[in-house]
Amino acid sequence: MLRNIIGILWACAILFSAQARQTDSVQVLTLHQYHQLILTHHPVAAQAGLLTEQARQELRMSRGSLDPVLQSKLYRKEFGGKEYYNLWDTYLQVPLWFGPAIKAGFERNTGQFVNPENSTPSNGLSYVGISVPLGQGLFMDERRAAIKQAKLMQGIAEAERVKLINKLLLQATKDYWDWVLQHRTTQLYQEARELADFRLNAVRARVQQGDLAAIDTVEALMALQDREVMLQQAQLALQNARLQVAVHLWAEDQVPLELQPTTIPSSVGAETATIGAEELDRLLAAAKSNHPVLQKLSLKSEQLEVERRFAANKLLPKLNAEYNVLQSDFYQQPDAINQSYLQQNYKLGVSVSMPLFLREERGKLQVTKTKQQANALELVQQSRVIEASVQTAYNDLLALERQLYLQQSMVASARILRNGEQTRFENGESSLFLINSREVKLLEAEAKLYALRTKYAKAKTMLYWAAGQIPVE
Repeated sequence: MLRNIIGILWACAILFSAQARQTDSVQVLTLHQYHQLILTHHPVAAQAGLLTEQARQELRMSRGSLDPVLQSKLYRKEFGGKEYYNLWDTYLQVPLWFGPAIKAGFERNTGQFVNPENSTPSNGLSYVGISVPLGQGLFMDERRAAIKQAKLMQGIAEAERVKLINKLLLQATKDYWDWVLQHRTTQLYQEARELADFRLNAVRARVQQGDLAAIDTVEALMALQDREVMLQQAQLALQNARLQVAVHLWAEDQVPLELQPTTIPSSVGAETATIGAEELDRLLAAAKSNHPVLQKLSLKSEQLEVERRFAANKLLPKLNAEYNVLQSDFYQQPDAINQSYLQQNYKLGVSVSMPLFLREERGKLQVTKTKQQANALELVQQSRVIEASVQTAYNDLLALERQLYLQQSMVASARILRNGEQTRFENGESSLFLINSREVKLLEAEAKLYALRTKYAKAKTMLYWAAGQIPVE
């Protein structure tokens, strides 16, 4: 018995020494570091970031409709050695946000056959004026509608970016916890295999001393072989889990990264932490206000409202008024702002047009209203679905929390039974078969406990994902 105790202590010392050397050489990849690598270099994260840039450039494009325009036109006709006309018109037009447009220019038309209405003084004619829409375009026009919708599109792009990032982090986090599970399971079976190997050597030694029957070596050998198979299966699952985690790891310039053999995961984040009703209420409120799906639908509703206002504006007649002050040269004359001058030197125009049936305009308005109703119904439906998803994830989390406590109790009970059977065996009151059976039950209970902890960690991630916010601390 003394030799056996010394042998056990010696084996434990060797095992602890090997674990210490392994701990010194390993590198731990935490969940936080894992998330940071994904957010920094993952192609999907970079692609999601491009959505925001694309929306920003589309807003710039829509604002281009308010850019000042400088235009110049020159026409000349000469035939048979005779000059018919020279027409030159240069102007700057500045659209204003609220509808009107300011126009200032200079024209000079010469020749024998210039249309009298286009004739100008010999030194040219300058003008400055304003064009005002009094019907369509007074309260809403195409350029203002495009700019407002482009501004809302920035929010939609941001919501889509958050949605893509959340989806990426959800899958990556699940793969990380699978890696943690397989790593811990492999460690469990490795320890069980070493214990079975040590017991086989001990049984052989006792058989040689005559304390045990030779058949016990067969029982110990079968236990070792069984655990060797379980260890190989766990190692295979660990390799596959590592490959799945490595899929999400990238360096700069989209260079894929590989996990080093000495890199191991950390179980920080899988701890059991009760989430109360207050936290659930906070998540539900956050989901209603910040969930990317609901944000997209809400912003789309605002876009459709802009589109409806523009379609309703189309029902108004086109009524445009234009007034230009004229002077006989390019330079500003001091008396050009006098009332008498303004009343005698101007060009005024008014244009009116309106379709008689307005079928296109009325149809467009009704289509937009139908889109608004459909979007409102989808918003109500998605709000309900998201609320149910959060509640379901919360219920799963609570159920797993209770299962974890029960499984921890089962592991403790299985360990007590194993230790008691070991004591009985040392006292000659039990058999090696019963010890192995107790150890198999303990291994199954511990493996199930690891699996439940992984499910709990995944369920916690699912809860925050359902609420639209996966925390990355």
